[in-house]
Parts: sequence; structure tokens; C-alpha cells
Amino acid sequence: MIAEDSVLLREGITRLLVDAGEDVVAGFGDADALLDALPADPPDLVVLDVRMPPTHTDEGVRAALAIREQWPAIGILVLSQYVEERYASELISGDGAGGVGYLLKDRVADVREFVDALRRVGDGATVLDPEVVTQLLARSRKRDPLERLTPRERTVLSLMAEGRSNAAIAQSLVVSDGAVEKHVSNIFTKLDLPPAPEDHRRVLAVLRWMES
Repeated sequence: MIAEDSVLLREGITRLLVDAGEDVVAGFGDADALLDALPADPPDLVVLDVRMPPTHTDEGVRAALAIREQWPAIGILVLSQYVEERYASELISGDGAGGVGYLLKDRVADVREFVDALRRVGDGATVLDPEVVTQLLARSRKRDPLERLTPRERTVLSLMAEGRSNAAIAQSLVVSDGAVEKHVSNIFTKLDLPPAPEDHRRVLAVLRWMES
């Protein structure tokens, strides 16, 4: 199935795939129509755009995530002019038996390579445009290392950064020493600071706080 609001592009992709021996069972101009049709006859693979009616923002990629959740065996090939970093990351990291692909329309230069990519996604592989990979890696490097912490864990870490002991933190927050110890342990775990004889995890955690 193909979901693409541009009639010319949708028909062009359909003709291209039919000529390559693939069976295109349906084409849609918006994501809602695609999702409505899936329960009756789920295909092996869905090709869809990121931005479609009615708002032309992220309807397509949100539909891809919904398909991934409800019909995990369906392969999904996102074909777009844009890299929606957050959604692309969710789509790639999600569980599913079917493959997943994210290609940029303007960078598809060879029909045979496109058909090959589509078939690999249908076989369960992951196919990404190099530009998608580059942007996702850049996004991960910019990610705040403290974003995994809860608000209370952030507070505890900020007090650690002030040089306070667990007992002093417990007194400041009016909690037990055991509660603080649990928060500190969670902080070490979430910041990927395993026990090591050569490292002082408390200092390393504070350094992460300062860097962020």
C-alpha cells in the first residue's frame, strides 16, 4: 500500500513498482485513509510520506508509528523530503517483525536501488538514507545526558554538585538516608556510571551535571 498526497508521485511510484513485479494493492492520498484500510487487508509493506493532509506536518510518520504498534509484521518505508528526527528515531528503535526504511525523495537517484531497498525492508531489514543516519547521530550527541533523571533525582544531583553528603541531602529534602541512597544509585545507573575501582562515581556524576 502507498500513502502519498501527490497524485503524480503516488501514481509514479505505483507504476514503477508494478513494472518491477510488485503488487500494489491500494494507494491513498492521506494517512487516515491508509489506517482505515489496514484492518481489512494488511499488506506486507507500506510506503508513505511524512507530511500529508490535513495539516501537512507529521501525519504520515505518526501513522507509521501507529502501524508499527498495531501491525508489527508490516514493513514500513518512509519516503520523504524531510528528516523528522524524533519520529525517525522512535520508528527505528521500535519493536516489530517487519523491516523499516527511511529514504529522502530528492536523494533517490536510481530506480533499481529504490526497488532493492523496498524489497529489503519487506524482508525485514532496516534501510536508512545516509543523511538520516547523520542527523540522528547529531541529535543523539546533542541529547542532554540528564534527561533520563526524574525531577527529584535532578535535585539530589544538584545538591551533590554543591558538595553535600547523603546525610546533608536527606536533611535538606526531609527524607530518609535510605531514600537518598536509592536516588543516588538511580542517578549512577541512568548516567551509565557502573562501579569501578579507578573511578569516583559521585565526582563523575557531578561533572555530567556541570557539562549539561
